[in-house]
Formats: sequence, C-alpha cells, structure tokens
Amino acid sequence: MQHAGKLICSNLGARMDSEPKSWRVFADILYDIGTGLEVASPLCPQLFLEIAGVGNFAKGMAVVAARATRLPIYSSFAKEGNLSDLFAKGEAISTLFNVLGLGLGIQLASTICSSMQGKLVVGPFLSLVHVYCVREEMRATPVNTLNPQRTAMLVAEFLKNGRICSPADLRYQEDLLFTGRLIDEAGRVKVGRPLHKVFKPSELHKMEESYFPNEKFILHRGAKWTDMILEKSASGEDALRGWLVGAYVTEIEKQMSENVLQEAYEKMNEAFEPFVSELRTKGWHTDRFLDGSGCRFDAPTLAP
Repeated sequence: MQHAGKLICSNLGARMDSEPKSWRVFADILYDIGTGLEVASPLCPQLFLEIAGVGNFAKGMAVVAARATRLPIYSSFAKEGNLSDLFAKGEAISTLFNVLGLGLGIQLASTICSSMQGKLVVGPFLSLVHVYCVREEMRATPVNTLNPQRTAMLVAEFLKNGRICSPADLRYQEDLLFTGRLIDEAGRVKVGRPLHKVFKPSELHKMEESYFPNEKFILHRGAKWTDMILEKSASGEDALRGWLVGAYVTEIEKQMSENVLQEAYEKMNEAFEPFVSELRTKGWHTDRFLDGSGCRFDAPTLAP
C-alpha cells in the first residue's frame, strides 16, 4: 500500500514545485494521520489490515511529498551555488531530531504510552505540536520563484502602493491553505484552466480578440474572474505581462472605456520594464512561472 501511495503522489510533482510550502505541511499532516491509523488499528481487530493498509498508504504519499518539496525549499536559501552544503546541513539536522524523537518515543512507550489510552491522548497532542511547528517553519521560509499566488500578491502591491516586495517581505502573507485564492487588486486573474473550458464552442470567435500578437498568453474576461492561458514555452516574464494586463483591464473597466484590452496592454508596456527590473533586484527568479497545473496551449493551435 505504501508503494501505491508513492506512485500516486509521484504524478503531482508539478504542483509541488508550484506550492512547496503548502505540500510540505500537507505531507506532515498526512504522515501523522497515517501513523495515527496504524496506532489505532488494534482497536478494530476485524478491520486491522484495512486500517493499517490505509495508514501505510497515507505514509507512502507523505514521504514522496516531503522529499519532493525539500529541494525547492532549500533552493530558496541557496547563495552562490551552496545548495549541496545547505542540503547536507538540513539532512544532518533532520537526522539529529529523528534520533532525539526516537529516544523520546522509547521513554514515552515505557511510561505514559504503555497503554492504548495513553497513546490516544499523547499521540494527537504531539501531532498538533508537530503540525504547528512545521506550519510556522514554512510561513517563515521565503521562496523566490513565481507561482500564481505570489505573482498576484506582487502585482497587487505594485498597483496599489507602487512598491515591489522581496521574498522575505511576502512570506508571511502567503496562504498555505487556500493557495488558489483570487485577489481583487490583482485583477482576479486565474491561471491554468484548459482552453476548452475557458472558451465554449459558441465563444470560439472571442479567442482571436483575447490573443495578443507576439505574446505568449491569452486573456479572457469572465463574469467572476479573468482567465489567463499561457503558451507552453511561456516564461515568468510572459506570465507577469499577462497578469499586469489582466489587472489593468479591471481598473480601466471602471472608467467605462471602449477599447479596454488595448489600453490595458499599452499601460502594461509602459510599466513592465521597471517592474520586472525591480523584481530581479529584490531577488525574484523571473525565468520560470510555476503554475502547477500544466494546462497550457500550443502556439500552432492559434495560427491563422
């Protein structure tokens, strides 16, 4: 069962690259749930194999998710190519606390947790402490890659106050639970929906209006949000350009302008160079955009 969990979770690597902190918290919660099921399985002898199997399955998924998110998190701390040094020190600290935890577990097993009642009391308490510590650790971790949530927050702060936040400034503002939230100040842009879901068959004629020549994004203004679909080769800068256009569209619509998309595109071109230059100065990597979903379009599909 553990191997089945590993296989399933291995298909979610792109999402883990996009939101490594959220997936790391999720991995620890899943591991604690799996451990709890294994501990509680003797309470149901008739379902022992089923409960223990589900617990083992959850732990398998958690192990893959935890290992997959280590490198993106370590990379955010790397300076001047010292990633191996960071990784070695991180693994050394992890091993140290695993040994200390094992010693504490042996001590508890011979005292408070010698009975099932003790395990059911101490186990959830230690799990809550563990998840809380991991959550605070992830909140304090600055990640310098662009994903939908961080891009929306950067654009919102730029349009609202004219300033660019550094990864350290933005870390405590990230939502680790609702990562797909839409931000009004950033134009309520949503990334990653498939093209066939954004444009219904009766709306295919609108696709040409939403496409900007020489750009690698399509924008479609809906009733509740603005969809942005990226070309497969789009970089982080392409995503930033599209996001700025989407945000400016929301601003210009309030002025009842006739050619909203064109005006928004012109405003983006004026603001983009200083915007992206300041992003790089603050330490952001603008070469890639980690949307996590993999729903992008091929450029030939839009060729006339």
